[in-house]
Amino acid sequence: MPETTNLNIRIDRDLKNEAEQVFGELGMNLTTAITVFVRQAVRQKKIPFEIALYPEEVSRTVALSDAVAASHRIWQASMLHGTDHLSLDDINDEIAASREAKRAHKPKVDS
Repeated sequence: MPETTNLNIRIDRDLKNEAEQVFGELGMNLTTAITVFVRQAVRQKKIPFEIALYPEEVSRTVALSDAVAASHRIWQASMLHGTDHLSLDDINDEIAASREAKRAHKPKVDS
């Protein structure tokens, strides 16, 4: 096991609390999250995310990039499952049939 050392930093209390909540929801504590950040920085030899003066522009660019990537993954999955030829009406019919089948198999709850 590698030898460890302490790192002392000062951070706004509210920011620390918010970060602990977010990282807790991801299943890690603040120390683990900071270690992940530092490992990625060392591995990539850079800050592992973009820092910009115009976060709205970056957010739009990232969102568009993510949307394009998601669309590509959906298309690949539809080709893999043989559903790439379906029209919007076909898709809506599939959704309606799935919902109806789910309703038909749902156990009734006595009041």
